Amino acid sequence: MLVSDFHFDLPDDLIAQHPPAVRGSSRMLVLDRTTGALTDDQFASLPNHLRPGDLLILNDTRVLPARLFATRAGLATQHNSPRPSGRIEVLLTEQVESPSGENIWRALLKPARKVQPGETLHFHERKESVILSEGASAPKSKNLPRACRGDLPELDPASSAGTFSTATPEQPALTAEVLTAGEFGERTLRFAPIPEGQPDFYATLTRIGHMPLPPYIHRNQSSTPDTPEDTTRYQTIYNQTPGSAAAPTAGLHFTPEILTALEARGVEIRYLTLHVGLGTFQPVRVSTLAEIRLHAERYTLPASTAEALNRALAPTGGPPRRIIAVGTTTTRTLEHIAQAHIAQAHIASQPATGNLQPATLHPHSGQTSIFLSPGHRFRIVSGLLTNFHLPESTLLMLAAAFAGAQSPEAPEQGRQTILAAYAHAIRERYRFYSYGDCMLLL
Repeated sequence: MLVSDFHFDLPDDLIAQHPPAVRGSSRMLVLDRTTGALTDDQFASLPNHLRPGDLLILNDTRVLPARLFATRAGLATQHNSPRPSGRIEVLLTEQVESPSGENIWRALLKPARKVQPGETLHFHERKESVILSEGASAPKSKNLPRACRGDLPELDPASSAGTFSTATPEQPALTAEVLTAGEFGERTLRFAPIPEGQPDFYATLTRIGHMPLPPYIHRNQSSTPDTPEDTTRYQTIYNQTPGSAAAPTAGLHFTPEILTALEARGVEIRYLTLHVGLGTFQPVRVSTLAEIRLHAERYTLPASTAEALNRALAPTGGPPRRIIAVGTTTTRTLEHIAQAHIAQAHIASQPATGNLQPATLHPHSGQTSIFLSPGHRFRIVSGLLTNFHLPESTLLMLAAAFAGAQSPEAPEQGRQTILAAYAHAIRERYRFYSYGDCMLLL
């Protein structure tokens, strides 16, 4: 199956630039996977579509203000100069475990070509003005490699340039050394320790960083602070554990009132954590699905959620209960856990929604790089709430896989079903992507 098989044309005016005025007031397209029938509804009606006894699983990760702007102490100037040159946009994607306790992060840089191992980046307070060096010209985003343009949002041409000088030689808030260089702007950074008596790394990140809004949400984060709208609405109301470089956007719709209504309906609600990183939003750079390989992302399955899953998968005196995943991140985590436990128990095959006995689920933490594409046999997830995704993205492929899960032996059916649903959504002018409307697949 080709990546291009998942292309669709979307009018620019359907890409949501802001969340709805009231959280939870989004529209919801409901897909019956058995019949392919579509129903136009509102997210507030979600409790009406779920049954008493359903188990709803949400991702409680917290988005970090992971977008930073740095100047570089490049080779063209004295190394570690207090007046460095080179304006760099940095997106922290994952903290790397270090036996020595060093603060090391994987990151995406733009522009990245000239930023090589051994260089130092300086991150200053937002209030510090940044001006073009004399004779410097602003690089146009269209001249950057396509892969880099897709990873990070466009910089404002009026305030972004290849060479910058700081207005004052003040001490930077953070300093990082570039340790390694990878493809498509990937770098590994080691942050210098914070001096004693000053705010710790995460407090500093909160002070100088920006919410990592995706590139299709147009904000000039390089020269203006984040709006209260973005700092509040690009987080779920139930976020707990900091670590994500992007929001689990299906969860952005939930309000306390909706959660209360679901519990009153008899729906059991539990949480897991998957920190969203490159594995979720990296652009696809190959031509076939068989070639796709995702970066690993960290997850945690708490004891209460593992117990709830076991009860739902193997209830006493009845068939398995439905398990509804909120978002593709939750879906990937649950299906990775299922595969890992099935492999561990040496079970050759299981029905699409059958239980995992004797391989009961246990609380644990780990990493997943699972890629779910049409033909995947879902072993835990039997319902999915998700936003509308980008053309030719791995998230759209996951939605297609789930849309056709009633007949995984015919992967083309899922692709056709999801693209037909997207065509309907476009005709009915649903709002797309992170701040857009949602879709419920049952």
